[in-house]
Amino acid sequence: MKLGRIFGWIVLGSGLVLGLYELLNALGAQQLQSKSAGEIWFLLDQTLGSSSLNTTQAIIQRYIWAPLWTNIVQEILLFPAWLVLIIVGTFSIWLFRKRHTKGEFRR
Repeated sequence: MKLGRIFGWIVLGSGLVLGLYELLNALGAQQLQSKSAGEIWFLLDQTLGSSSLNTTQAIIQRYIWAPLWTNIVQEILLFPAWLVLIIVGTFSIWLFRKRHTKGEFRR
């Protein structure tokens, strides 16, 4: 559970840093131009020489459920990357939070 919270904090921090970076660039250029999550994933694939985006798409469409990719994942990949990271990080922190038993005293 602690590893999940650490992952959540790292992802949340990355989202905040990316959002701040894009905000500062927007102030300098005087126009907001945010990169989508899919664009960031594609750029990372190009840089690392992998094809994880295509592989993920193929696995979801062939083995899980084709409409999941077209109707849900594809739409999520169009959102700004900083927003997706903040949501995933916050959800991970909440999901892996410390749970207290009913009779345990909280400080």
